[in-house]
Formats: sequence, structure tokens, C-alpha cells
Amino acid sequence: MNAHDTGELSFDVVIVGAGAAGLNAALLLGRARRKVAVIDAGEPRNAPAAHMHGFLSRDGLPPAELLELGRAEITRYGVQLIEGRVENISHESVDGGVGPEPATEGVSHAATTAAEDGGPAFTVRLAGGQVLGARRVLVATGLRDELPDLPGVRERWGKDVLHCPYCHGYEVRDQPLAVLGTHPGAVHQALLLRQWSDDVLFVRHTLDLTPEDRDRLECHGLRVIDGTIDRLAVEDGRLRGIELTDGRALPRAAAFLFPRMVPQDELLTGLGCIKDDGGWVVTDRTGRTSVPGVWAAGNVIDPRAQVITAAGMGSAAAFAINGDLTDEDVRRSVERRRQAHPASARSEAAHLNGARSEDVHPEGVRPEAGRPEAGRPEAGRSEAGRAEGAGR
Repeated sequence: MNAHDTGELSFDVVIVGAGAAGLNAALLLGRARRKVAVIDAGEPRNAPAAHMHGFLSRDGLPPAELLELGRAEITRYGVQLIEGRVENISHESVDGGVGPEPATEGVSHAATTAAEDGGPAFTVRLAGGQVLGARRVLVATGLRDELPDLPGVRERWGKDVLHCPYCHGYEVRDQPLAVLGTHPGAVHQALLLRQWSDDVLFVRHTLDLTPEDRDRLECHGLRVIDGTIDRLAVEDGRLRGIELTDGRALPRAAAFLFPRMVPQDELLTGLGCIKDDGGWVVTDRTGRTSVPGVWAAGNVIDPRAQVITAAGMGSAAAFAINGDLTDEDVRRSVERRRQAHPASARSEAAHLNGARSEDVHPEGVRPEAGRPEAGRPEAGRSEAGRAEGAGR
């Protein structure tokens, strides 16, 4: 299947993004026998890296190989993998929706049908014109690293110009390293790197260091170099050092920098998902956003998430999404039976109401009195939903 197929398709869940978060969510939802589609734009954040680390049983595996294994696994459970780019997600519901404006034109038949049944419903449009209907949406589109405009940085990014000490520090241990002062986060990054090497230079570049930060760096065994970087010296396909504008050359085997990390969250903000003061979409522990029916997982909501962390976030989201769909399925089944047999439904309701009025606790307190009030966070959640939260 590809993004240029015609005709509408309807799914329980559409997952946008086929990295570790999206694929792991698809794996669990496929095993739960949900109808799932994963949209893959084919642009993983860690593509420049030759290996990934810190993933139990997969340490040192090339990132592309992990994704290939994941794609093969999800297709075994009937998950449909669609190559393409999502241009827009619109939201439709019978009560007017919760996004900025509910869609009223061009909404897919599948989304409209689901909305008429009273649940969240979404239309997912791909760049090639394909339209998908979904009852729930998981956005796992990651983030992009904006790199400083210094010659040699982009060329060696993910090789010997690095970001994460936990991902790559061990591979350059005991070598002469440099940290480039291109971002305020570089100070903490440099302090961490002393665990992997005794020879770490902090090249200040354009970063204004406070006296406290300079003191912390120097006391922790790092040498601060005051000077502006001209370029990274690259020879024979390897980083050789850092060249400053004043002519000094600093031989180094690897350099670390802190990129500006920008969440690729346009689909989420387009749906009206709330952001925090730092500019990241707000979610609960399962990845549920402020918009009913919309979840997010991975680097699109957490810049600190490593590959294994993102995979776990996808798993948590899948548990919650399946539980949410199950609650809706049960509610619809009850409503259909009541609509088909209105007389028996009224009789059953009267019987239950009578039973409840006589069902008094020995101390004289009705059982309902101990339940959460509607305004509390647990109100309205199913037993399955509470169990999911407790088990995480």
C-alpha cells in the first residue's frame, strides 16, 4: 500500500510516525486485534548515526535495522504500513468537537460515522491525496535538530560530532573531546562528559558563561577556551580538531554540541492540543493530550527520550488507546441494545434503581458515597483504565 492509493480506508487507530514510539504502539495495538495504520514519512531523527545504544538486547544495532525489524513485526499482526506524509488531521464529533473548529467539509465518511456514534473521529489526509478515517490518533512525529551554522558540523553530525553522552560517550571514552558553546545546555553536557574522558575542552564560542558556570566547569576538571569557532577541521572523513577565528587549532577526536530541538508537532497544534510554557505539547503519563482521542509519544513531546524510552512511551499510549476504545465499544453496545429493546431497558433501569435504594451499607452510607467525585482526575475512568495507570 502507498500514499497514492485511492479510496477511503477506516481504522481504529492511525499512527503518524514510524519510529520506535509509533512502531511499538502499533505492535501492541495489532496484537490487541485493532485495525491500525502507520504512516511513515521515512525521515528518522537518528538516521545520521551508525549505531544506537542503551537499548537492552539491541545495543549497538544500526537504527535503520531496528526500524526494519519493527516494520516486519507489525505487519505480522495485520498493521498496515503506509509510506507518505500526513498534511492534515481534522476532528469531527457530534457535539461540535474539541479542536479549534470542528471540520464540516471534506470530512471522511468513516470519521462522520464514528462521530455520529458519539465518539472522537478523525480524518487523516496524506500529501498524495489519500484519506483515512480513524477513531483515535497517535502522533509520534519526533523532533528535528537545528544545528549551528559552522563548517564541518553537519558533515560530521552523528559520527564524531555528537549530542548525547549516554548514546555515544562510551564509544569516545578516554579520547580528547570538545564541547561547543552554542547552546545554554552545553554546560551540563560538558559536566557529564567528564565521566567518559579526563581531557574535555569547553570551547565557549558565543555562549555567555556566568562566573558560577565557569567555576563549575573548571572545578570539575574541564578547561574553558575563550574564543570563537571558525570551523571544524575534517580530514580523510574524520574530525581532526576545532579551529578558532584567532588562528588557534585544538586537536580533538570528537566534539559534542547541544542542538536546538524543535518538536514536529504541527499536526497536534492544528488539532488544538495545549502546550506548556516551554513550547511542548502537554500529555498525561499515557501520552493523552488535551484533545479527546488524540495521543502523542516519543520526541514530539519529550526531547530527552532515547530510542528505548520512546518505545516505552508508544507502549503506554497503546494500552491507554485500546482501553479507551474498549470503553467506547461497550457503551455503544449498551446503547444499541437499549434502542432495540426500549421497554426492557426502562424496566431494567427501574429495577436497578429500586435495588440501589435498598442497598445500604451496614454503617448507613451508600456505596456510591465512596466513589470519586466527577471533578477528580479518576472520575469517569474505567477499572481497566485505572489498572493501566497503576501498572505503569
